[in-house]
Amino acid sequence: MNEINWKPKALKQVEKIKETAMRQKIYTEAQVLADFPNCQGIKKLTRHAYSYRLRVGDYRVFFEFDGGIHIIDIEEVKKRNERTY
Repeated sequence: MNEINWKPKALKQVEKIKETAMRQKIYTEAQVLADFPNCQGIKKLTRHAYSYRLRVGDYRVFFEFDGGIHIIDIEEVKKRNERTY
């Protein structure tokens, strides 16, 4: 089991999310990272500021691993729709 450390920036970003259900989902999905590298939905990133990404709905949780999980950043992804073009 790995220890999960939330950076202050990531905690502030989660608190700014208006939907309570999505906030809770991000916290619960992040707890799965305790079993890293034996968890699903994780992608190792290349040519990116962070090493790994976890998808949670329209949000991405970026983190580093060095014996412990360090959650650094949470970003919302704007997906395309029929009005994009």
